[in-house]
Amino acid sequence: MFSMAFGVGTRDSSAGWLEIFYPAPLLNPSEALSSIVGNVLGYTGGNTSIDLDPAHLRRLAESVQEVDPEQSALLDQLAGSKRPLVATLLATDAKPASVPEVYLKLHLLSHRLVKPHGLNLDGMFGLLPNVAWTSNGAIAIADLPAQQLSARLRGEVLEVNSVDKFPKMTDYVVPAGVRIADTARVRLGAYIGEGTTIMHEGFSNFNAGTEGPAMIEGRISAGVFVRANSDLGGGCSVLGTLSGGGKEVISIGENCLIGANAGLGIPLGDRCTVEAGLYLTAGTKVTVLDNSGKEVEVCKALALKGKSDMLFRRNSVSGRVECLTNKSEIELNNELHAHN
Repeated sequence: MFSMAFGVGTRDSSAGWLEIFYPAPLLNPSEALSSIVGNVLGYTGGNTSIDLDPAHLRRLAESVQEVDPEQSALLDQLAGSKRPLVATLLATDAKPASVPEVYLKLHLLSHRLVKPHGLNLDGMFGLLPNVAWTSNGAIAIADLPAQQLSARLRGEVLEVNSVDKFPKMTDYVVPAGVRIADTARVRLGAYIGEGTTIMHEGFSNFNAGTEGPAMIEGRISAGVFVRANSDLGGGCSVLGTLSGGGKEVISIGENCLIGANAGLGIPLGDRCTVEAGLYLTAGTKVTVLDNSGKEVEVCKALALKGKSDMLFRRNSVSGRVECLTNKSEIELNNELHAHN
């Protein structure tokens, strides 16, 4: 089996599943565990989600005690819940077909079990409902006015934190060894590597993130992966692959620096620097210089994708974008990124 998880979530009578929390998702669970779970739940194969009740869970907990004590203990805990419960079983990494399947894959990413671009997420947007994420949890949009009125009549205020298809990651997963100054700016499905610091203006979308350690003061769009020891300066932005953008997967290599308010639309190799304020898109005309400062060629930035040891800057006299050998070494503060 590819993946398995047991979860508790929010279900609406008309909208269906709004969200699911999987405390301990499994990637490639053991054959013994998969066989026992399949037998107890009457699983016949494929990718599916199965509604559970406390009796199911207690029987499962007893059955898997010997092969997986941790999952057994979790199942015992879930059995005491009055909230909707579900088991999601994925035989293969096929495109998701339900909200429980999408949430399981988002959890696999944020639990660091799979890196960005390691899962089939095709069609997920059409499956996820738009949800009001409130101080009382997930609420269907159609039910929100009645819930707000009910809270006011009790002398309370129902705080709506966001209206979105994605919740914030830290309501579901807090990876070890990270600092996130504003948790609302990291969506579930982000992969945040150990040693990463995300400052107040930093942002990471789903199916994106950092290998760690890293300093993130800019925006990591969907699909972008930042390798170890790189720094995204304040206000900078890295193009993703959504909203009509190109299909070029943008990644940033190790020991790179994207300056404050800069932008990047091509993949970078290792030890690259983009000057503060410079927005480098795939079509930007770049003048390539040799070590003596002599012009070698003029090309589009896309022709330099994935190359290492490059410094991109704008000539302050001519205004042209130049690329030359990057001789500086980017070093992160080890004490700053030791998040024990």
